[in-house]
Amino acid sequence: MFNTIKQDIKVVFDRDPAVRSKLEVFFCYPGFHAILIYRLAHALWTRQFYFLARFSSHIGRFLTGIEIHPGAKIGQGFFIDHGMGVVIGETAEIGDNCTLYHQVTLGGTSWAKEKRHPTLGNNVVIGSGAKILGPFTVGDDAKIGSNSVVVKEVPENSTVVGIPGRVVIQADVKVDDEKPDLEHGQLPDPEAKAIACLFEQVRNLEKKVQDLTEQLVADKPARKPRAGATSTTKRKSA
Repeated sequence: MFNTIKQDIKVVFDRDPAVRSKLEVFFCYPGFHAILIYRLAHALWTRQFYFLARFSSHIGRFLTGIEIHPGAKIGQGFFIDHGMGVVIGETAEIGDNCTLYHQVTLGGTSWAKEKRHPTLGNNVVIGSGAKILGPFTVGDDAKIGSNSVVVKEVPENSTVVGIPGRVVIQADVKVDDEKPDLEHGQLPDPEAKAIACLFEQVRNLEKKVQDLTEQLVADKPARKPRAGATSTTKRKSA
């Protein structure tokens, strides 16, 4: 138990540059408190003390603003930054070294007593306000942008943004396997990219139209005056 607590404190130091001391983590970090209470509640849940498990979880929610169902399965190195409003459902599964920011929801889309919450792989980072809804898998090393709504499976080493969430980057190799990539603020803007592509196409079309116009003008023969117009001019001169 003490080794697990030490590991949870180390995770905070690894991923939060604002932390100053272990004492600060122990008394002032709601994400750390929520994990401790979850571990107690989960132990009760696996031993079929369901009421005590839910009651412990409810106390944790009251104290931290973070709701983790005791039936959820969470791996090592889990970190919740700030944490207010985080909800993790009963059948959710979270791999090792995952990071969640505030107001993240790992929710379900069914009332049936079955697997109805998402499964996160290892080293997954989910930005603040994101909603992951349904019994699908978010692959290893994936990043979910803030306020995204994800309702289908996410491949490994990919970045998802938008409503509904869509993959905008998918890399084959992760650069650093030692630490999770926390740069959830450095995400691409697919709308801006699409607009830029449209502008580029418009510029290309304008250039083609200009080239065709110049070619038509150059190929057009000089217009000769009509015979009637020439004789009339001569009579006026006379």
